[in-house]
Amino acid sequence: MKNGFIAAASAAVLIAMLASCATNYGPDLDAAEADAVIVTAQRLKGPQPGAMAYSSVARPMMAPPPEPAITEQYEETDPNPVKLTTEEPVSTFSSDVDTTAYSVMRRYIFSNNMLPPSDSVRVEEYVNYFNYQYTEPKSADEPFTPTVWVTPSPWNAGTRLMHIGVKGFDLQPEVTPDANIVLLLDVSGSMQADNKLPLVKKSVELLIDEMSANDRISIVVYAGAAGVVLEPTPGNKKTKIMEALNSLEAGGSTAGGEGLSLAYSLAEENFAKDKVNRIILATDGDFNVGVVDADSLEDFVARKRKSGIYLTVLGFGEGNYNDVIAQKLAQAGNGVAAYIDTLNEARKVLVREFRSTLFPIAKDLKFQVEFNPAVVAEYRLIGYETRLLNREDFNNDAIDAGDIGSGHSVTALYELALAGSDARLIDDRRYATAPAVAGTKDEVAFVRLRYKLPDEEESRLMEMPVPTEGGFSSLAAAPPDARFAAAVAAFGQKLQRAGYTDRYSYDEIIALAQSAKGDDPYGDRAEFVNLVRAAAKIDGSKS
Repeated sequence: MKNGFIAAASAAVLIAMLASCATNYGPDLDAAEADAVIVTAQRLKGPQPGAMAYSSVARPMMAPPPEPAITEQYEETDPNPVKLTTEEPVSTFSSDVDTTAYSVMRRYIFSNNMLPPSDSVRVEEYVNYFNYQYTEPKSADEPFTPTVWVTPSPWNAGTRLMHIGVKGFDLQPEVTPDANIVLLLDVSGSMQADNKLPLVKKSVELLIDEMSANDRISIVVYAGAAGVVLEPTPGNKKTKIMEALNSLEAGGSTAGGEGLSLAYSLAEENFAKDKVNRIILATDGDFNVGVVDADSLEDFVARKRKSGIYLTVLGFGEGNYNDVIAQKLAQAGNGVAAYIDTLNEARKVLVREFRSTLFPIAKDLKFQVEFNPAVVAEYRLIGYETRLLNREDFNNDAIDAGDIGSGHSVTALYELALAGSDARLIDDRRYATAPAVAGTKDEVAFVRLRYKLPDEEESRLMEMPVPTEGGFSSLAAAPPDARFAAAVAAFGQKLQRAGYTDRYSYDEIIALAQSAKGDDPYGDRAEFVNLVRAAAKIDGSKS
């Protein structure tokens, strides 16, 4: 009797304590702690007449834990502004043949059913994802022949688009140099998802199938530390290479800086002047051990590029993808960046565009366009926000710029408001006399290109005027490639929320793209149309 009294008293005290906790500390007491206290009190007190025994099962089910936080990193950029030709007639930028932004957009729309973050949008990478039939250069010594089209703008009846395109000389397989490839693979714990290390393995297998007996391939991995898992091996020893590849498992932290250092050391030890020497980094970019600062990694790679070793960066995965590091490393390493969201994209980058990805035909390609103020009142460069250069950088061979591979095409678009046009966005100044506009009116602009051949350090100059005559009077009369590129640029600006294409609807973009699909052997352009349809549905409107 005495023990029962003590138990009942203890329970009463405990319940009183619980009531006090609920009153004073309720916000800090989680459900599991409350359950533990109540269950203990019930056991001490025992069943009461007419009372329902407490059970934690009777409590409402707790909400599932939140989804892992999305920590993807993209460089913050604003769309290029409109420039007044009388004040700033010259525009200078570096080429960009990367396609990362387009694949990231596709993953967001098709896999995540959401529009991509505006900072992830690089319109030039959307446009350059596709191949265009520009004038073919005649030799590797002059690897470009610029193509320029001037057409009406599809999204603004008062402006025009100037379309500059170059296509790199396409090395034929019989003259393609042999390759010395170091695969630098991220096998850290963050790479466990199906669209990370498992997709890396499948993608690399496609690349291995393209290797020949004269090629050399080695594998370096990094997690908490870095190590060599395959010494340089002839490309035809596919069984040996695949055994090393298939043995890899994800786990541990991410010492990306140490992995880069080891990969460059291995590439330097086996450097062959008559081969293409390249590191291919496959990662989600989530470096978290050792040197992790993007600028420090960029400086390291920039110093190493002088050795003649190129760096290609293949991004994988979602949730923690670090696009900032991927872009900085690829640009500093005289290479390209691509994002592999599907095995089909891996096939595009590593099989269909194998020679473009691995074999450079020019480096440090720069564009400079001088607009004629007698013809062009305002201009706006569409995209290339992260590739802008100072005017003096064009003639400075020490300034790094983008590289272009065999058969790669590069496209740049400007939107122009002609002199006297009602489409001008910048008003005349009230308290300043308008500068006199002199010069001939038979040229819209003057285009300059600078580039270096892969084994040279002194740049070469290419120039051409853009005549006023010869532009297309209607968009329908323009080449299909010009129309399709305009449709892609319109879509990219819409996702970028740039404000210039707000009134141009998704349906109009689809109609323009469908009218210009042309020969589409791999279905890339048809897929673009489906992406626009899906984006329109996600956006909840046709505007």
